[in-house]
Amino acid sequence: MTGNRPTVLCVDDEQRSLETLERTLDDDFDVLCATSAYDALELLEREQVSAVVCDQRMPGMNGVELLSQVRQRWPNIARLILSGYTDSEDIIRGLNEAGIYQYITKPWHPDHLILALKNSCRLAELESENESLSTEIRLTAAQAETRIQEKKAKLKQQFALSEIVRSSESPLNKACSQVQRIAPYDVSVLITGPSGTGKELFARALHYNSLRAEQPFIVENCGAMPDDLLASELFGHRKGAFTGAMGDHAGLFEQANGGTLFLDEIGDISSSFQVMLLRVLQEKEVRRVGDDKRRRVDVRVIAATNRDLEAEVAAGRFREDLYFRLAELTLTLPSLSQRKVDIPVLAEHFLKCSSENFSKPAEKFSEEALEALSAYHWPGNVRELQNEVRRMLVLADSPVLGAELMSPRLLRVLPDNNEPEPLLEALLSRQQGWSEGCTLKDKTEMLEKQLLRETMIRHRWNKSRAAEELGLSRVGLRAKLDRYGLEPKA
Repeated sequence: MTGNRPTVLCVDDEQRSLETLERTLDDDFDVLCATSAYDALELLEREQVSAVVCDQRMPGMNGVELLSQVRQRWPNIARLILSGYTDSEDIIRGLNEAGIYQYITKPWHPDHLILALKNSCRLAELESENESLSTEIRLTAAQAETRIQEKKAKLKQQFALSEIVRSSESPLNKACSQVQRIAPYDVSVLITGPSGTGKELFARALHYNSLRAEQPFIVENCGAMPDDLLASELFGHRKGAFTGAMGDHAGLFEQANGGTLFLDEIGDISSSFQVMLLRVLQEKEVRRVGDDKRRRVDVRVIAATNRDLEAEVAAGRFREDLYFRLAELTLTLPSLSQRKVDIPVLAEHFLKCSSENFSKPAEKFSEEALEALSAYHWPGNVRELQNEVRRMLVLADSPVLGAELMSPRLLRVLPDNNEPEPLLEALLSRQQGWSEGCTLKDKTEMLEKQLLRETMIRHRWNKSRAAEELGLSRVGLRAKLDRYGLEPKA
């Protein structure tokens, strides 16, 4: 099979009939041809085939006999017979012995034959999938339980605190220590921090290190979701409660019963929905939309937000009573710019994972690249760093990833000798706030030095290309590089 096209083997002892079949099927299938049953069996030994369509009356071995062997040796291949004869005995033998999918009489219509082949290939595919599913279903209860326990053990290991990637001196150690202390206790936790800092990761760590680890962990993003849809998702609905409610639906609170429900972007819910959610948390029961029956639920709620909920409460945009229900304990995650010591460790981790996922070998970052990664302020936090590493790997043509592969915004804030340049960053981002005592000449030289560095890195320190872009001669460029002490790093 090539791409998504099934491969069809046509078998007929008449060469002209084979040529007609090939021309008819070539637009929709990859076609193989055999002039005898014996040639067909040899082809089937070598090729992966989705269907066999053959003539019934052939010398040596007829179509039914051939397809009977195909059925025994390759049961997942669809089998069709073409015949100019309507002998009922042939048809019965074909159905009983060869298990044919279609018995097509000559002269056949091209559209009819193509449709029959497509349907037969799809039917054979579904039967194969059904057989695989049936095998899975026949697993014993003990085998199924073993598999479930293995998966749960793997999840526990994956979200163990020791698996959270960080350096030994990471500011994140404080948050990990808090998780270790509070995870066993059945209290609500509010996780705060900028977007991309790993709030869901820590929510899962809380769950898989708690007494509820064997029970479900359910996630819902509450951001920008209409109240009626959010109510249906969280609390469920009764059949006919609204247009499109075709059946009863258990909400996420019921699905998470006994386990943990993680409500992300909780600061974005409306005032009216805050009232509904508060009642569920207070009463520990839910009422599906359109239903009068109340259902008890035992759920630990972990919420997350990138907003300052205390400020939202003070401004009257978030209910104080709901805030205290959600924030029995608060876990605050630092931004990546506050934990720069973790950047090289995270970058190497993402490089290893991405290299495995993309099946593209990579060894490490250059010193210059790690310096640039560590200098950048990462407004998108860990998620932005991960995306940047993936981008560099995709563009790389060697196992060592250099700074020239980076997005231009990272190169603009590359420091010299690990010293920050806030004035340059302010200029490039068009911000105010130049410090006093810095002359125009100082500012101009700072900008020139940084632009030279960025250009050289992008051109992998090729002076000819960099000079051409900057409108300088090679001698002039070399003089400026010497003046600012710019040279490539390992």
